[in-house]
Amino acid sequence: MAGAKLDEIDRHILAELQADGRMTNVELARRVGISAPPCLRRVRALEELGYIRGYHADIDPRELGFEVQVFAMVRLASQSERDLSAFETLCRDWPLVRECHMLNGEIDFILKCVSPDLSTFQRFLTDSLTAAPNVASVKTSLVIRCAKDEPGVPFEVVEERVREAG
Repeated sequence: MAGAKLDEIDRHILAELQADGRMTNVELARRVGISAPPCLRRVRALEELGYIRGYHADIDPRELGFEVQVFAMVRLASQSERDLSAFETLCRDWPLVRECHMLNGEIDFILKCVSPDLSTFQRFLTDSLTAAPNVASVKTSLVIRCAKDEPGVPFEVVEERVREAG
């Protein structure tokens, strides 16, 4: 499988696990139409090859008291690789930052942040984010509501591309 395209069964395994990472290997094997031992071997191979990065529970932040979600658009004074990497390291250390993406264009990074309340986020914003070395400006947008939060990849598109290539 290394270096080769995934076959239909591998793609089906990935789609099923993306939809429900808690299912048993026996159930997964049933859904993809193979027996359990080769299914488990395929899952292990997909893990080892990096297609499967982990298994996670989908936690509702509001149930744990995180009522505020904010996107912060960060522009840095310098975009040298050393400065970009230093900022990424800072982001990994900030618990309120849940995602950090480097962008092209006027904004260097967009951060997805969660906070129990606005005052906690404001403290993070003023004491940590805007005070961080090399941060030139920060613009924030408070999330009013989420219309879609779909993790992973659209396997319908994957299958369509395979059909077109075949």
